[in-house]
Amino acid sequence: MNYTLNQLRIFLKVSQYESITKAAIELHLTQPAVSIQLKNFQNQFDLPLFEVINKRVFITDFGKEIAEAAEKILQEVYTIEYKTLAYQGKLAGKLKMSVVSTAKYIIPFFLSDFIKEHEGIELLLDVTNKSKVIESLENNEVDYSMVSVLPESLSLESIQLMKNKLYVIGNNEKKFEKGLYEKDIFESIPLIYREQGSGTRLVMERYINQNKLPVRKKMELTSNEAVKQAVIAGLGYSIMPLIGIKNELLNGELQIIPVEGFPIESNWYLIWLKNKKMTRIAQAFLDYVKEEKEQIIKDYFNWFEKY
Repeated sequence: MNYTLNQLRIFLKVSQYESITKAAIELHLTQPAVSIQLKNFQNQFDLPLFEVINKRVFITDFGKEIAEAAEKILQEVYTIEYKTLAYQGKLAGKLKMSVVSTAKYIIPFFLSDFIKEHEGIELLLDVTNKSKVIESLENNEVDYSMVSVLPESLSLESIQLMKNKLYVIGNNEKKFEKGLYEKDIFESIPLIYREQGSGTRLVMERYINQNKLPVRKKMELTSNEAVKQAVIAGLGYSIMPLIGIKNELLNGELQIIPVEGFPIESNWYLIWLKNKKMTRIAQAFLDYVKEEKEQIIKDYFNWFEKY
């Protein structure tokens, strides 16, 4: 047998996704390239590793055992690479983070130059809703999390990153020509909500309850992207973070409706468990953020202050 590490990586990804297309996307390869390497890998075994039925990939029992072995081999290879870099005095290892879904528009800009500077760092970034972010932090599964609403149930430390603003938004089918609408406008514009556990939903409901707004709930969706598309399609209105609707505002798909008391303002925070023992990588990232955050905000989020 003369299989390569690249073939092991490809087969492992195909076995994980049970899809050549998805594996190709994950590996940043073309589908034909993945198919060729997969075929070359299979040719080195007398037993089938997988079957393709109606264009679906099914991993055989033998294939599952080979995938498990491949994962262990690749993990050892990663360990060798990390140890080599560490002995050279370079940062090497994993940086683990969980962030709320809206933070996907922000966190890449705080990570990009840091990751480029330290090629030995492997980033594990989970983008999910607020309740799952807090769960991963509570279970000490991540180094850092990013939220816009600080959880009260955990003993945490934090650093403020930048402002968060939420506006009332709608598509452009109807013109809102008044300078500023009173809060009773919510009697006539049905709202689309995020799901329970979402930070956006929490801020939105807190504001509605505090101001006793006469809200008509239209529907509930499980991501900001889904809410945004529903609003664009004319299914209702919503209260959304400005950070996630920049392009839609610029191309005229969405409009901000000027309502008394808006925007709702909060802050984005990088948070971690109090008294957590930081890895060298985690501490280096925190130092980087403290030193560079003002410049990052100036370079990438200057447009934010125009609204």
